[in-house]
Amino acid sequence: MSDGVSAAIEELIERGRLSATGAMTGMPGWKRRAAGLKALVARHPADIGLHFTLTGQRALSPARGLARDGRLPEIGPLVLRALAGALPRAALRDELRAQLDAFEDEWGAPPDFIDGHQHAHALPGIRAILIAELTARYGARLPWLRNCTEPAAWARQRKLGLRKALIVGTLAAGSAPQAAKAGIDTNDSFRGLYGFTADPPYRAVFRASLSGPGTRVLVHCHPGIVDDELRRLDPLLEPRERELAYFRSEACEEDLAGAGVRPARFHETAPAPASVARG
Repeated sequence: MSDGVSAAIEELIERGRLSATGAMTGMPGWKRRAAGLKALVARHPADIGLHFTLTGQRALSPARGLARDGRLPEIGPLVLRALAGALPRAALRDELRAQLDAFEDEWGAPPDFIDGHQHAHALPGIRAILIAELTARYGARLPWLRNCTEPAAWARQRKLGLRKALIVGTLAAGSAPQAAKAGIDTNDSFRGLYGFTADPPYRAVFRASLSGPGTRVLVHCHPGIVDDELRRLDPLLEPRERELAYFRSEACEEDLAGAGVRPARFHETAPAPASVARG
């Protein structure tokens, strides 16, 4: 998204605190930093995926009927059109293809996974197009897909972020079974949602995310260094630096050890129920 966000992510991959990150290939920073990221993960392996973006940035395709003056919509209107079944399928497909092309042009390989900015990839109508394109494009080398749902009882046990978890999970309901039917692997628990407030402290949010059932657990997060570029692009500022401070800290290492888990790449999580994939 910005150099400050990228620098924070790269640092945490090198420290072994992040095991996955998604690229916003429509942003200028992807071309600036892809080569350096590739060299980094050659030394410190991590999953690198496409952060499929349908909101708030310039489209890479004409996106007719979706983008206005070349700019993709905000999340509110996108959700309403998705629920109404009123999204332009051809425009969604073309934008997905353009973002995947932009990923492969710099990376030289398919993404390890697909997730979505503001979880838009899991919305009704969008996820079917995404799954169809992945199966047609990648065949037997299918990326894994971020599942934004989990059993409500699991979310209730953590309490923190419950309202957001239920809303996101409701909007994404059905995406995991659709993916499974197409042979696409997904995580079975999705955690890390909260209100981006300073209270409760981020440590409490993350510690809650480390507890509960699930064998393929994904804890999503947003660490970053706030710079002028980020200020121009996104309203989420101070929470990124609070998350970064925690992930840099000894407290994070203590919490992981106390929970008996470690950050892991997705393929490592299936045979090892105690491991955690985080992106």
